[in-house]
Amino acid sequence: MSEQTAPTAPPAASGARALGLGCLGCAGLVFVAVVALLIRLTWDSPRDLPRAAPEEMADRAVRHSQEAYGVLGFTRTVPPGGGRIGVDARNSLDAGYCYDGGLLGLEDKTIDGAYRMSHDWALDEVPASQAVPGLRRLHRRLEEDGWEVSSYREGGKGGKGGRDTDWSLYVQRDGGTERMSFTWFPDRQYFTGDATAPCAYDSGWTDGSGDTYFPSDAARSVTPPVLRPGRL
Repeated sequence: MSEQTAPTAPPAASGARALGLGCLGCAGLVFVAVVALLIRLTWDSPRDLPRAAPEEMADRAVRHSQEAYGVLGFTRTVPPGGGRIGVDARNSLDAGYCYDGGLLGLEDKTIDGAYRMSHDWALDEVPASQAVPGLRRLHRRLEEDGWEVSSYREGGKGGKGGRDTDWSLYVQRDGGTERMSFTWFPDRQYFTGDATAPCAYDSGWTDGSGDTYFPSDAARSVTPPVLRPGRL
């Protein structure tokens, strides 16, 4: 009788060890990915907001408006204040709430003591000969200066009732913490601009005081300077 040799089974321990090492490697990659996600989500945590007086953030927003106003080539001065919205020239400051999206960005709660300052201005009686070349020039300049163009639209015929459609330009930078927008309404010859500064904690607000915080108070404490023509 010939002897039969039983087949040799692969070492089970070795295979299990390799599988275990592979799982550990996958777990390590998952851990790294989770940590990276948490860092990204908490990068703009409310704890990271600067503490700044309303005057400081107002100056920042107004500076952007003044630079844009100069590039647009308008020759009129615009004093603080203004009349009817959508009709008269305006130059004003406003402030809104800042929001905390939470760890996963799914929440929508206000950050107590924080505000976002914005500068709004407008001009009436702006003809196409000023608005069209001005917006095109500003579009190019802001791109050159590193602003990200979120939207740019050149209006024209084709609106409802045969009217000209509006011209608009929206830009942002630093992840959207700073934004500007510009719109020209041909049918009314009305031009609007807006510059928004990043969120900040009001330096005059004390945490734990129990007082309700209203961002509008920050805007009321400052007055914008006169908008003046600038050099192109």
